Amino acid sequence: MALNLLRLLRRMRFLSDRRRLEWYPPFRLMGVKVIELAPDWRVVRLKLPLTMLSRNMGDTMFGGWQAALADPVAALACAKRFPGHDVWTRRLELDFRKVGNSDLELRFEFDAAQAERIAAELRERGRSTPTFEYAFYRADGELCTRVQSSVAIRPEGYLRDRSGAWRDAS
Repeated sequence: MALNLLRLLRRMRFLSDRRRLEWYPPFRLMGVKVIELAPDWRVVRLKLPLTMLSRNMGDTMFGGWQAALADPVAALACAKRFPGHDVWTRRLELDFRKVGNSDLELRFEFDAAQAERIAAELRERGRSTPTFEYAFYRADGELCTRVQSSVAIRPEGYLRDRSGAWRDAS
């Protein structure tokens, strides 16, 4: 059923990226709201609410909820900025600095200089593995969790061999 929902969301071209993110089944269940989403994904701001389901035993945000929201953001931004490539999260690291005792806001910015470096690598090597830094902020504006995400940007079909079978990317 979930797979059918994802397929349906992809086919609904009239939906904005904002709505597709909010209606993505895991994000919908988490209550994620898009605060800001630039058309080119240069700026992404998402609200992750602190709810009965997202609270841990210490009455603060589960780290896994933060990881689940942070995981695809850089990869989605790269897929939008560099169409025609396969893109996925290669590494994700979260550094929990302060407790998430309120709703959290994920703030991601795609630096123009970094976008140009990636574009140059794609022209020269056909692939790139950039690292992005972004963060979650509490309602009081304090940095809560620092995120570091490395994204693999590869030519379409990179993980398939000539027979069409999937191969190991290591």
